[in-house]
Amino acid sequence: MKGRERKITQYVILIGILLLGGYAVGKTLFAPDEEKPKIGGRPPAFGQVADIEGNLHSLDDYKGRPVIINFWGTFCPPCVEEMPAIDRQYQKYRDQGLAVLAINLSEDDITVRDFLRKFDLHYTILRDRNRMIEKKYALRSYPTTFFVSRDGRIRDIKVGGMTDGEIEQRILKLLEA
Repeated sequence: MKGRERKITQYVILIGILLLGGYAVGKTLFAPDEEKPKIGGRPPAFGQVADIEGNLHSLDDYKGRPVIINFWGTFCPPCVEEMPAIDRQYQKYRDQGLAVLAINLSEDDITVRDFLRKFDLHYTILRDRNRMIEKKYALRSYPTTFFVSRDGRIRDIKVGGMTDGEIEQRILKLLEA
């Protein structure tokens, strides 16, 4: 009888863990639409996020400027491919106030620094160490890029990699807004 009670207890615990895990995964993957950033809405604020040199940045630091917020990882081939394209477009339009915040998805310092040594990027690389920004933006795929106009509104959201032309087209719309 004692062995049977132990088995039942183990099954109850297992079912409880599976239910709790399923709830957590479901809440993350299927966030209600009202919690997700939308075109025309405002991007979720974030503050005091360190760049690769340790300087702190917040989204408020870029008020009144067109901003590209790009979520990326070294493990993501489309992310790696589009970063030089983003840099080329940034260098073209930075004199018009354009800012780029490339937010790395909590990879370790060595991985990010080794990756960045291969590229000569001129825009800001931020480190989302605990993935709090990623959660605020309800990300599901990488890369994901938000285009925010000077008035602080999201003008476009692109999931997946982009070419120079696609990036430039979106930047021109930001500068017109």
